[in-house]
Order: sequence, then structure tokens, then C-alpha cells
Amino acid sequence: MMQQPIADQDQAQDPNQLSVELSEEMAEGVFCNLAMIAHSNGEFVLDFIRVMPGLPKAKVKSRVVVTPEHALRLLNALQDNIGRYEETFGPIKRDDFAQIPFNFGGQMGQA
Repeated sequence: MMQQPIADQDQAQDPNQLSVELSEEMAEGVFCNLAMIAHSNGEFVLDFIRVMPGLPKAKVKSRVVVTPEHALRLLNALQDNIGRYEETFGPIKRDDFAQIPFNFGGQMGQA
């Protein structure tokens, strides 16, 4: 009797399993410190932005468009993960972003 490869056995055991590939470049991630969200009746648009101290412009580093149903699932997943994070590491400091100047309160550098 031939034995199935392990991957085939796993798929046979769990037909709902999803294999997700992550390229090396994507695994590095992109740092963003601002998110803007817009929506219509059929989609949510999430723009992830990097704001640099002292610069008047900021670049959108990634845009993700999802359905309203997926946006709700994302919200629930974030709430669950934040809860588990705070259980492990303590409460996340919540600054009022509106009071933080876009130069992050530091002196403007000169070149």
C-alpha cells in the first residue's frame, strides 16, 4: 500500500484548510503609522500611510479594498487580537492623535 504525501494527508483530513503563500518580499512588511478609511455601499478602502517627521507630504504605502462583510470580520479579528495583546503586555497607550502635531513634536531638522 502506498502512503500519501503529508500535504495530501492534511488536505484529506481537513478539506477546509487553506494554504497561504507569503513571498520573502511581502514577509518583510511595510511600516505605516497612519490609516485612512473610506467606504461606499459595496466596499471599504483602507489606505495605510507612512508619515515622516517634518515632511508636509505622506505616502500611501498600501491600499486594501474589502467588502463590508470582510471589513466587519477584520474589525472582529482586530478586537480579538488587541484583547489578547493587552492580556499579555498590558493596556496599549491611547494618545489622542488629533493633538499630536504632524512633526511629532520634535524640532525640524536641517540638511
